[in-house]
Amino acid sequence: MKYFETIKSLTAEMVGIESVVKGGNETATSKYVFEFLSQLDYFKERPDQLILQKTKNDEYDRHSTIALLKGNGTSNKTIVMMGHIDTVDVDDYGILKPLAFKPDELKAAFKNRKLDPSTKADLESGEYMFGRGVLDMKSGVAGHMAIMKCFSENLDELDGNLVLIAECDEEDGSRGIISALDILNEWKKVHDLDYVLAINADYSTNYYQGDPNRYVYLGSIGKLLPAVFVAGKETHVGQAYGGFDPNLLIAQITKDISYNTDLSDTAQGETTIPPMSLKQADLKEVYTVQTALYAYAYYNFFTHAMSPKDVLDKLKEVIKGSNKKIVDYLNDSYKKWCKMANFTFTELDWNTEIYTWKEFCDKLREENKDFDAKLAEYKEKLNKEEPLIDLRIFSLKVVKHIFETFYKEHVPTVILYYSSVFSQNIEMSGKDEKQKAAIDALYEARDFVKDISDAPIQVKYFYPYIADSSFMYLPDDEEGIKAYEDNMACWGPKFIHPFDKTKEISMPVINIGTYGKDGHKFTERVHMKHTFEVVPQMSEFVIRKLIGK
Repeated sequence: MKYFETIKSLTAEMVGIESVVKGGNETATSKYVFEFLSQLDYFKERPDQLILQKTKNDEYDRHSTIALLKGNGTSNKTIVMMGHIDTVDVDDYGILKPLAFKPDELKAAFKNRKLDPSTKADLESGEYMFGRGVLDMKSGVAGHMAIMKCFSENLDELDGNLVLIAECDEEDGSRGIISALDILNEWKKVHDLDYVLAINADYSTNYYQGDPNRYVYLGSIGKLLPAVFVAGKETHVGQAYGGFDPNLLIAQITKDISYNTDLSDTAQGETTIPPMSLKQADLKEVYTVQTALYAYAYYNFFTHAMSPKDVLDKLKEVIKGSNKKIVDYLNDSYKKWCKMANFTFTELDWNTEIYTWKEFCDKLREENKDFDAKLAEYKEKLNKEEPLIDLRIFSLKVVKHIFETFYKEHVPTVILYYSSVFSQNIEMSGKDEKQKAAIDALYEARDFVKDISDAPIQVKYFYPYIADSSFMYLPDDEEGIKAYEDNMACWGPKFIHPFDKTKEISMPVINIGTYGKDGHKFTERVHMKHTFEVVPQMSEFVIRKLIGK
């Protein structure tokens, strides 16, 4: 099938529907996908296999579209095509914000603006479409829609089945794909589906200026958000050495974690970007000359092979080192000051307690029989009183409340915990027949489109950005999973990771995605030929290879 014009049109129309995550309009784009599929004869005859699903346990009213297309063969093998319909916001467009969702008008406006040389060259080439969501990733969803249309009209060419998921909330809490897991599990039972592969169409881009390649991926990077809560010992600034400043320690911890390549994770010859700080602050709300009581920070942590337990173990050792540096620094400073002020130096003996959240809670359980009941009660109360509270802030409030309520030792304390959604790292090593088949199909698809691609296509192991495909696969790692559950401070009414649901449908994952530049920037643009023609041809080839006749 020739896809270019169909996907170009679908992309432009979907980009024209604003669907900023948590902006209140994600459902509009999901409805567009739903209406497109509902006009196909296949779904007119089988409306029960096309669902506009409202997200579950969500403070926002939004939906995803999920569709099941069954071939005329006898195989129960099923491929899931997935992609998200939400986008990041458009504040970065500045004065051009009203044009962010209008590709043609935006392109015309860019001609009158000063742009960097790369963007200007791409604009003048005519090979790119501009606008919020063109790259990340409505064009990918458009490709899957076109493929569904193709096979709905050629059921005899499909031995197995296709599922399409156009999910909301990928850019924030992944509630769209988490809710969709219920449908996948239900259809697995009702239709006896055997999920053999998930094809994500999330965006890819160049790795460096002048990179001539296009990329497809086996598996996906993982992501955790470890957080650190530091309780100091307050003092008046006039008695600086009489207290322990949590800001000083959290600053050292951030210095020792951020950009620390010893914390990068290497697998299959590919290495993650090192962790970096996403937030750091103390909890003082007003000005006083008393030092802060508490400070906290959280960090992005990418993984290829490390488990949540591995990450905690490594970070705890780093924090121990950070604390020693600060205690040594304080003593060096105090010693110098005592000499300058002609006072007698006495070593500052700060024995900072360092815990993971699980270790901290276990200690409090031993001392308080009602600890678990009180912890659950507070989480329920907080979730009821502040239903829109950010997951990271919810976690922080839980840690702070438990520390203040139960902890009796008035000493500097560090608590290491997880504070957000876990994106599972997926390593496609060919360990089973499904993985082997998926790997072979992707390489063959790459070779199949060689003559129509305007650039070499490289296969890499880990999709390098966070993606909802992480919810499609679960490794055999009970220890790592338990470490995440036990150290996720907001676990319970606010968030429960759907490990059990993913386990039931776990399947290999590949990414055959859109290509362009500047995702999440106002110059976001998608390369039309590669995305509207080469990408769907590759996906179609993989589908035919694995479940075609």
